[in-house]
Amino acid sequence: MKAIICYYSGSGNTKLACEKMARDIRNIEFTLFNIATNGLPELELYDVVGFACFTDFGGIPFLMQSFIRSLNPQKQNSFVFNTYGFMSGKALRMLHDEVAAKGFNVFGGFSLHTPENYPPMIARGMANEQAPNDKELNRFNNFIFSLKQTFELMDQKKEIINQKISEGLIATLLPTYSRTKARKDMGDKFVNRELCTKCGSCQSGCPYHAIELNPFPVFDMDKCYGCWYCYNHCPSKAISTKKMHKGHYPKPIEQFKAKMK
Repeated sequence: MKAIICYYSGSGNTKLACEKMARDIRNIEFTLFNIATNGLPELELYDVVGFACFTDFGGIPFLMQSFIRSLNPQKQNSFVFNTYGFMSGKALRMLHDEVAAKGFNVFGGFSLHTPENYPPMIARGMANEQAPNDKELNRFNNFIFSLKQTFELMDQKKEIINQKISEGLIATLLPTYSRTKARKDMGDKFVNRELCTKCGSCQSGCPYHAIELNPFPVFDMDKCYGCWYCYNHCPSKAISTKKMHKGHYPKPIEQFKAKMK
């Protein structure tokens, strides 16, 4: 049996969690597909399709939404997964609904609490560096085990029932925000030319192609979605905003790496 996880990971937390799922479910040939750097996968080659991303302003990233909507209608069994630093919001439900609208049979979903990668939250002392706690990690392991059991049922040619995703009372009351608000929240970006090495990592890594070097980074605010990738990943920390010059999260911290082993 072959499975693919189409993921979008801004700082690497979601990717690490996907790698754990693929590693812990043995006897299944997994492919991890980064939607930010690849085109469209040949989903018809797989028995199971997973979709994974992080919570972005209470919902799912525009990049993931656009990716799902660009897919041809499919009928494979599928599962959805999201990571979050502070609150999961409506991300899992939105991910489920987008995937189900394409014809997938969504049989499971899970939200994993991870360290915060949103600089303003980190700067406020809300980095959640110990996430997930033991209870949350145990729930994640149970979800992986449930995936394994479902794959075994598929191998036995048994019917898989579509699962309804429940948000919880708090999530139903939370709003989702437009990308305009996310961009406004981040504010204008500035480049310290004394620190900038013109390496181009911000340009090559921007998932929305909103940066060009000329010769220093120039930001196209019409294309920007306020994802903080350029800010987090600048190796010399040369990019700042009016509000923010600290709280960077360029990659998963060691505590989280250890928990995903």
